[in-house]
Amino acid sequence: MVDEDALRDQLEDLARQHKSLDEQINQLSGAQSVDFLTIAKLKKEKLRLKDMISRIESMLIPDILA
Repeated sequence: MVDEDALRDQLEDLARQHKSLDEQINQLSGAQSVDFLTIAKLKKEKLRLKDMISRIESMLIPDILA
């Protein structure tokens, strides 16, 4: 059985990391000298976090038997 409290804690942590990456990307995008390689790496990490968040959210949805 999945520990829902642990999953929710992990979900909150991942959401914080996702938001932090979004803020970093926005700051770097607005800089005068844009480092496209760093931005691409951050976006890739942000997408990885989003996938993990989606996976955990789907685990928290109860199965409904028809």
